Amino acid sequence: MGNQVVIAVGTFILLLTGLLLGYVLSQLVLGFLAFNLLTFFGTLSLILIFGTLYYVLFWQLRREQSRPSTINERIPSQVEEGVSDSYLKNRLIAKLSGDTVAAERLIEQAKETYPGMPENWYCERVLDDLERDSR
Repeated sequence: MGNQVVIAVGTFILLLTGLLLGYVLSQLVLGFLAFNLLTFFGTLSLILIFGTLYYVLFWQLRREQSRPSTINERIPSQVEEGVSDSYLKNRLIAKLSGDTVAAERLIEQAKETYPGMPENWYCERVLDDLERDSR
């Protein structure tokens, strides 16, 4: 959410600065604005602001796109399996109103039906089955 606000505000300021820079340059070219030290530094500052905002905005966009989409992608795989196993088991037990025996029984039934799968797959399968059956 915070990055989206930065991008939106940066885009608005970039647009406003670009319009102002275009106006000043067009007035200079058309001769309606005298070229002196004040207009030179004003135009130079607008160019620097525009360039800096352009760089920062697209750097932020590139950084956001290269960031992993979920927290689990940043966790090493060994830790991820342990965390997701216990998390999924806890979700399953909560779904069964704290009945750990029923949760273990359902996992064992899934293991018999679909042998050779990872432990977290069985928990996900049982959770999906329970959600589907509750509809």
